[in-house]
Amino acid sequence: MSARYRLDGAVALAGASFGAVAAALAGAGPGVCVAAVAVGASLGVGRHYARPVWILTTAAVLAGAVTETTIVWPYLLVGAVAFCAGRWDGRWSGVVGLAALTVSLELNAATIHDAAVPFLLLVGAPWAAGRALREREQVADQLAQRARELEEEREAHAALSVRYERARIASELHDIVAHAISVMVVQASAGQRLAASDPQLTRQTFEAIAGAAHHAEQDMGRLVTLLGDEDAVGPAPDLGLIEELIARAAGSGLDVRLRLEGQREGLPDALVQTAYRVVQEGLTNSLRYASGAAVSVVVRGEAGELVVEVENAAATQDAALARSGTGNGLRGLRELVGGFGGKLEAGPTPGDGWRLSARLPRRVLASKL
Repeated sequence: MSARYRLDGAVALAGASFGAVAAALAGAGPGVCVAAVAVGASLGVGRHYARPVWILTTAAVLAGAVTETTIVWPYLLVGAVAFCAGRWDGRWSGVVGLAALTVSLELNAATIHDAAVPFLLLVGAPWAAGRALREREQVADQLAQRARELEEEREAHAALSVRYERARIASELHDIVAHAISVMVVQASAGQRLAASDPQLTRQTFEAIAGAAHHAEQDMGRLVTLLGDEDAVGPAPDLGLIEELIARAAGSGLDVRLRLEGQREGLPDALVQTAYRVVQEGLTNSLRYASGAAVSVVVRGEAGELVVEVENAAATQDAALARSGTGNGLRGLRELVGGFGGKLEAGPTPGDGWRLSARLPRRVLASKL
């Protein structure tokens, strides 16, 4: 048997005993004694059946007033029942219970020619105490429910943040690793062909491979540092990064040309970094799908935006890496550009080439700064 049921049984036993003793001491007859015992025992189920309890009590008090007009009813039991009506009965039915108990006691008081005010306090005070506890419990339940909802929202937000961060890290890793690997694979293929015929070019090829690996290692180290320490500060990016990237690509054997046009001063760092990612993805795709084709890179500053275009001509030889793409790079880049309020376009050109174009607003969203 649970503790709650044991408590209910103890309350019922105590209430019945009190009713029997109080009625006997008041000299009540058998009818009032039985009614008092029944009312006292019913307190044990008051928390579960508050309405039947106050109805039984009202009937018992009225019956006592009618049948034995000289007997004083055990009024403390009525106060306890009033507490049950306020504490566990419904909003309006509890008010009806208060009125019914009050009227029955007032009729009893009139029968024995007693004052009416004490009976009002006897019922009203316990009922008000029970109702206050009921409302306090309801407020506590509402606050607990709201706390659970906030916790669920917090967990959902945390999960979404983790997912977003994982996607961002995956995009960063792709940009770093895919470009470096594409350069190394292309150079390694060239090195295999040149190994026997031209040792000097073979040496240059392997130097390009080592350089690509070295730059990838530096980029990975910078990314790991920034991920491990949110207060870490890296070098402020500028368009010189794009020129350096183009120079490395040209050094690796890619036929690439860069044109810088228009107003390019005063660009936000985050915007320059995004432009760098666009050029990097365009060069990676050119190495992967159009090996040997000429590549043109244009960075043009216009009045309200920065335009970045990477266009390669038709492939002049088989694309050794054509089947190694996963689509994550372009997809991640589209999300990155879209997050800045920009627009990314990618598609074939009339000459069987490929063109990647991004239009980035100069006014970057505050959340990206």
